[in-house]
Order: sequence, then structure tokens, then C-alpha cells
Amino acid sequence: MKKLSILLTLVLSVSLMGVAQVKPGVEVLRDGGFEQLKGKRVGLITNPSGVDNNLVSTIDILAAAPGVKLNALYSPEHGVRGDVHAGAKVDTYTDSKTGVTVYSLYGKNKKPSAEMLADVDVLVYDIQDNGCRSFTYISTMGLCMEACAENGKEFMVLDRPNPLSGLKVEGNIVEEGFFSLVSQFPIPYLYGLTPGELALMLNDGMLKDGVKTNLTVVPMDGWKRYMTFEQTGMPWILPSPHQPYPQSAVYYPTTGIIGELYNISIGVGYTMPFQLICASWIDADKFCERLNALNLKGVIFRPIHIKPFYSMGKGENIQGVQLYVADVLGAELTMIQFHAMEILAEMYPDKRLLDEDGQGTLGNRWNMFDKVCGTDKIRLQFSERYKVSDIMGYWNKDVEPFKAKSSKYYLYN
Repeated sequence: MKKLSILLTLVLSVSLMGVAQVKPGVEVLRDGGFEQLKGKRVGLITNPSGVDNNLVSTIDILAAAPGVKLNALYSPEHGVRGDVHAGAKVDTYTDSKTGVTVYSLYGKNKKPSAEMLADVDVLVYDIQDNGCRSFTYISTMGLCMEACAENGKEFMVLDRPNPLSGLKVEGNIVEEGFFSLVSQFPIPYLYGLTPGELALMLNDGMLKDGVKTNLTVVPMDGWKRYMTFEQTGMPWILPSPHQPYPQSAVYYPTTGIIGELYNISIGVGYTMPFQLICASWIDADKFCERLNALNLKGVIFRPIHIKPFYSMGKGENIQGVQLYVADVLGAELTMIQFHAMEILAEMYPDKRLLDEDGQGTLGNRWNMFDKVCGTDKIRLQFSERYKVSDIMGYWNKDVEPFKAKSSKYYLYN
């Protein structure tokens, strides 16, 4: 049995190595003999997605690295080993495998205190992101950069792909009054940068009070801007429980905004998170027909009937549509959910998703909806007539200016 286990590990290793066209930053760091970390006390911000192409955790790689002292781990949402559920607070604890203290960055402290950084010289970040502003890991990265600047510590990013490519930019930038952990910095909803590129941009005047940290980015080897995650050949390790597959990053921005209203199922609680739009009052066939008649670029729909295991619609027979995005770069991902809301408002005027009178308890969800959008103007403008045309101009107004501004920080062609 032991020999079989070793053989299977070797086969998996060879298979993954043969497929992957891109080396993540941690492999580039290792190939260089960990030179940038030699003789330094290291703190690591990571989660299960921080692995090499053979699925070895960055935690374990740095713990075994010669000349490197891994002194602390820092846990964002879900924990460094992925054993904390979405939204659950993380407490300080000891990593059972390495014996290293794990400090929480998803609880009382959203960024490390001076005491939490006392035993490190450099704070290293290695997490696979999903390319969307509301995914909290990039907020954690920026806050940790601020903490390093304030406490005289170095900061290093081990770079990873933007799974939506480095070309996909959609949405307005965050406005005053709407900054939060789901919209921490003035960037679009889809921002078209790798974590390393975003760190370079944040470090150039976008951190609190304009502070700058001593930043090093260890770039990937082989990544191109046009690449979606599937084109990299790298193994996908779910960065959060509802992002189980590479395609999950594609569907997250298609329904994640309306999901904040909690009055419709987007597949969270079923087997297709973020890929569905369902409710008990929807006629799946008619809804699907109306959506497909729009001929939206890069996406088609099919009717679906489900019974969610938890969350919205738990235990109910509900129906709606399943999304199929065939062209990530061509589709307007974030607008798909607004087209769906427009059609639903026409089909079911008494169930309009942003009307207080429609469901009765939505007021307390508007706050999060606005924070995710980075403004209240999208909600206010759309809810007047439920027409996508009323918000397209505002939603897209910052796209081209941001592309021009962010291109200065590109590390890849």
C-alpha cells in the first residue's frame, strides 16, 4: 500500500509538471534558492491555494527552505489550511504541522498589529485570487502592506495568475463612503491585474495616507496577459469553499452582486455556486427563453430545476437558469446579472429584486449590495426602471482610464 501511494504521488507529480505552462512565484523563488529570504525571519499570509504545481503548500516549502526562518503565519478568511467556513471568525492558533503560530486577519484584526509583526523581518503573501474586487484577499494584502510600511517591515508577493486574464476590466471604481473589506481600494470590480501587479499599484500612493512599503514581487514564469486560469495548466486549489473550480472565478462576477440581496438563489448551497439564478416563483423555460433572446455575447442559458441543500431556497424545489460562459474575454460578465434582473422585473413586476415592497426585508441588504458595487448609484439608477441601459454608462465610465493608469504596473505582456 505504501509503495502504491508513493507511485500515485509520483504519477500525479509528473502529470501536473507536464501540463503546467506557468510557474507561480513560489516556484520561481525556490528555483532561485530563496535568495530574497535568506537569513530573514519570515511571516506568511496564505491559504490552501498557496501551493506549487505539485500541490505542495507554500507553508511547507518555506518551513523547509534552507536559510529561511518561518516564524509566523497569518490567516485571512477561511484559515491558512482552509478549515474555517465563509464569514466565520478566525482565532489565533498553532499550525499543527509546523508548530508555527497562526495570527488571525479575519476577526478583531483585519491587519497585523505591531505585536503580530514583532518576530518577522518580511511578510510574504501567496494566495490565488479570483480577479474580483469583492473577494477579500486583495484587501487583506493591501492592509498588510500598510502594516509593514507602518512597522518598518518588508513585504513580498509571490505572484499568481488573474484567472480572468490580465485583460478583463469591468465596473466603476469605489467611491467615498463605500470602502470596506469587499471594496478596500479605488479599483474597478474586475481589475485585470495579478496580485503582484496590484501590489505595485497600491504601493504607489493608494495605501492609507500614501504610505509605501519595501515591496518585492517575485513574478511568475510563463504567464501571458491573455491567459485565463485554465490556459495556464496549473492545478486549481479552491481559494474559498464556494470557488471549487477554475470556472468558479468566471461565474463569481456574473451573479455575486445580486447574491448580496439574499432573495434569490445563485447556486450557493447547491453544486454550482454562482452559476445559477433561481427562485420558487420563476418559470425556468420562459426565463431561459427570454434571456437567450437577448443574444448576449459569450454566454448562453439553459433551464434548470434544483433543490438546494443549504442557504437560499434550502429544501425547496426552485427553478431558473444555469449560465454557460463560452467567451470570458468577450462576455460582459458583471452585466449578466443585471440583464437577468431586467427580465425578471418584466416577467414578475411584483417580485422586483430591489423593491422594498417586493420582498419586505431587503433594506438591510442594500448596504452590502452598495459596498460590493462601490457606490449606491448603480442600485438607485437601476431600481428606477430596471433597465440595464440606465447603468451601463456609469458602470463602465472608469474602465478605460483605469486600464491606462494600471498598465504602468504590468509585469507581463
